[in-house]
Amino acid sequence: FGGPRRIMEQLAPLGPVYQAGTLSGNPVATACGLATLREIKKPGFFDALSARTAQLAHGLQAAAQSAGVPLVSECQGGMFGFFFASELPQNYNVVMATDKERFNRFFHGMLDRGVYLAPALYEAGFVSAAHTAEDIDATLAAARDVLAQL
Repeated sequence: FGGPRRIMEQLAPLGPVYQAGTLSGNPVATACGLATLREIKKPGFFDALSARTAQLAHGLQAAAQSAGVPLVSECQGGMFGFFFASELPQNYNVVMATDKERFNRFFHGMLDRGVYLAPALYEAGFVSAAHTAEDIDATLAAARDVLAQL
């Protein structure tokens, strides 16, 4: 985090406010943060990230539909989610009523194929700038295989 000099000077060791964290002030973490900020400022960064995320989310839904498995997905920017349901859940109770057993079988099937997804049905997934279109294609190929077996 950061702020105006007059605020930052209130933090130890200059000022009276103690602040600590696992990587606070770590030069490697700081360099990584600055490098990340430079990358996300590049023109087209978020459009490309959003397109890859949509490719994954919509691809999962299409693969499930082809396999006759009810699955809905949603995405925004680099974040995505999916549920084994016919409609996108709108609250926690509906999320918890989705097909947990099918999610668990899908999760483990994907893991067996080298794809690690968030291990709980209510967690979001994230696509990063490091993921290529080929990575998304490979993930969708694994998903088609697993979904066909559900």
